[in-house]
Amino acid sequence: MVDAVFALLDTRSNWFSKAPIGTAFKDGAATAHVGAHIGILQRGQNTKLDREGRDYWLKPLWEIGAIEKVTLESKTRQFINGHVKAKSPNSAYRLADNFIQILNAPDGQWQPMFDAWIREDAIKERLSLQAELAERARKLVDNSHSNLISASHEIYAPRFLPGYQVVYIDDGDGDRITNAQKEKLIEAGLNLTLADAMPDVLLWNPATDCLWVIEAVTSDGEVDLHKKASLTAFAEKHGKAGIGFTTTYPTWRKAAERQSRLKNLADGTWLWIQEDPSRNIHILQA
Repeated sequence: MVDAVFALLDTRSNWFSKAPIGTAFKDGAATAHVGAHIGILQRGQNTKLDREGRDYWLKPLWEIGAIEKVTLESKTRQFINGHVKAKSPNSAYRLADNFIQILNAPDGQWQPMFDAWIREDAIKERLSLQAELAERARKLVDNSHSNLISASHEIYAPRFLPGYQVVYIDDGDGDRITNAQKEKLIEAGLNLTLADAMPDVLLWNPATDCLWVIEAVTSDGEVDLHKKASLTAFAEKHGKAGIGFTTTYPTWRKAAERQSRLKNLADGTWLWIQEDPSRNIHILQA
């Protein structure tokens, strides 16, 4: 966490390719940027820190309002408040101004400033304000990925996966696994950790003890051979009877745009299009 704070004080040029002109690293850095700053620049290693570690070296700081979440809006080339798109590569972090003031305060002054800043009521007020600003920003941008994830488990799953229950949804930037999801995972006999592949939606059928994975794609993330293999291994590790896979797209145009170029949907998986919801298409290799 100390290294993360040090990284977010860096006044050198911002690392986003479409960052606003003249902005610095400290004005908005992605998890990967912070991980690279710590692992490579600060510690002299050959690799950056694993991005999944953000729950240990960033999350405790945003939970008290020391770090603010921001998003680089590439069309307007500006940083806006909050993480307005789930799992966006443009999600970033910066230190809150009032926290920086404490860091810059001289000896004899920073302690009373910090004591007032860390009070429970002050934390609640900061987090409430940050949430309000993020919600305002969220209404101004496209949230197609979140909408597709919702459609995947609210429309697709009930129609084509009867008997399956949702045990995990990865659609946010807070806890990767919430307490409510932990309870459902335990009930299903599953232990999903930060080291495991995190699907957009994970479902479990209590009657058959089978799992089903849904990956919602608006930019990338199809069920390809690698993802199928890693999540099949996850199911086998937990003694499950089987596992199925579906890749969902918002439109046929998006599906064609991706698959005409990549052709990466794994054999034996399924394809569903949100704008054409009555069909569930099985991908079979000839």
